[in-house]
Amino acid sequence: MLREFKGKSLIALPDTYVVIDTETTGLDYEFCDIIEISAIKVVAGEVVDSFSSLVQPPPSFTENPETGVEECTYVDEYITALTGITNASLENAPKIDSVFPAFANFIGNNILIGHNVNFDINFLYDAGARLGYQFSNSFIDTMRIARKIYPDLKHHRLCDIASHLNIIATNAHRALADCETTNECYTIMRRSILDSMSEDAFKALYKPHYRNNGSKIDIASIVSENTVFDETNPLYGKTVVFTGALHSMLRKDAMQCVVNVGGINANSVTKSTNFLVIGSEEFASSVKDGKTTKMKKAESLRLKGNDIQIISEDAFFDMLAFEN
Repeated sequence: MLREFKGKSLIALPDTYVVIDTETTGLDYEFCDIIEISAIKVVAGEVVDSFSSLVQPPPSFTENPETGVEECTYVDEYITALTGITNASLENAPKIDSVFPAFANFIGNNILIGHNVNFDINFLYDAGARLGYQFSNSFIDTMRIARKIYPDLKHHRLCDIASHLNIIATNAHRALADCETTNECYTIMRRSILDSMSEDAFKALYKPHYRNNGSKIDIASIVSENTVFDETNPLYGKTVVFTGALHSMLRKDAMQCVVNVGGINANSVTKSTNFLVIGSEEFASSVKDGKTTKMKKAESLRLKGNDIQIISEDAFFDMLAFEN
């Protein structure tokens, strides 16, 4: 999806900004919806204000097989288990058309900061566009910063960075709590960086990484066509599994795209899987009418703390197009 007015992803270390986080019904921008938005405003390094609201998404109506009565639901059991947000808590929550204007007013034109923030930005951009807002704030991803200064960490999820920095993170996967944790992580990382180098010197670290073009992977002998890789691309060094028919290209071509940005392909969902990409038609069907075996396995692994996300091919191609 082309987001013409989307803000820029920045490499910067400001002390005035707004930290944001969202919780959603899933990770696909077309088929899933925001269920919580939170933000923390920081001026000259000090927290001065906060914003948080649940958001009632469009309901789903399904017939209870035991009673035959049609029931209204907003989130499935997986999302409730992950976030703690229940159907009951969303029953009287405001809808996005009343929450978004207040949120937009709160963030103003500030630079936004978040962890793996590109996903939040895309959800907010699309929600704003549907309501007539041009959401164009530039943003900084703390995951990109963490991957650069802590390259030896096995994973760079928010919980991993918080643990590494001895930050006690509570209420994970609730938007305001994640904002607070993200801000603590950013503050410590920023101070650590600026204690050892200038901001310009830090920006200079983000140069293409060279890797041997002759190295092969196990699947179908697909080898990268590139010798230069952007380490900050969300797919760089990540293991990707595909399932379902892709509509935009053949799966082999999609796999080629993965290795071209420095990613790794695999056939099965395991603890090493970082992204499960669902063909668009199958993703839509699985969201509405049940879930595939691979989706269920991926959800189970994520609830156990594994670094895995389920995305549609549209979200996958959005990540391929990720730019500094």
